Amino acid sequence: MSLLEARGIKKTYRTRFGGASVEALKNVNFTVEKGEYVAIMGESGSGKTTLLNIIAALDKPTEGTVILDGMKLSAVRDSDLAKFRRDNLGYVFQDFNLLDTFSLEDNIYLPLVLAGMKPEDMKKRLDDLASPLGIETLLKKYPYEVSGGQKQRAAVARALITDPRIVLADEPTGALDSKSSDELLDLFAKVNQMGHTILMVTHSTKAASRASRVMFIRDGVVFHQIYKGDATDQQMYQKISNTLTLLAQGGDR
Repeated sequence: MSLLEARGIKKTYRTRFGGASVEALKNVNFTVEKGEYVAIMGESGSGKTTLLNIIAALDKPTEGTVILDGMKLSAVRDSDLAKFRRDNLGYVFQDFNLLDTFSLEDNIYLPLVLAGMKPEDMKKRLDDLASPLGIETLLKKYPYEVSGGQKQRAAVARALITDPRIVLADEPTGALDSKSSDELLDLFAKVNQMGHTILMVTHSTKAASRASRVMFIRDGVVFHQIYKGDATDQQMYQKISNTLTLLAQGGDR
């Protein structure tokens, strides 16, 4: 059984007072297996961020079903959604979403505090993550005292500390310089090697080339997919670039 399954996902937005409607997603179907590293790409307005928000239970589809590890998201009551996200999903945001009045350590602990975990258990979880993520010397610092790349490392730790079923990332390199982006992509590769499943939305061909599979969204549907297999990052980069050119020209698969 797949870890994540999207069946017939449609999303229609209507203007105020029931006027014109916009179809952001028309009929999206795909699966993600446990341990996969999948990137979602597409032009602005293609529906990729809308899709990620639906998978993250931040939005609801007009039609269709998302199933995570055998559980239909539509079956989760609205009052339980926050707990569901905290227990099952790790989310990495483009702009980090760290609280400036909290140290990096406290930012990372926050989802566990909200879950009511004991301090000694929280510390053990962070101890297990800090060294692999390279943040052990940063934990007592505040977000305004560290670089963008270091902030994003802390954000990745916060996403992982709940031991989520899947890690969702929305343009995780979007606010980083080239060096920090490379370091974060190396970190994502390590996280994936640790056994975590990653689903990432990105505009970056370089970021997507590190994934094991790339899905392309066009006009609200899955237009094409590329599997990395034994290809190098550079070969994957070229395949992605060719597909993006085809998308821009309005061509078929």
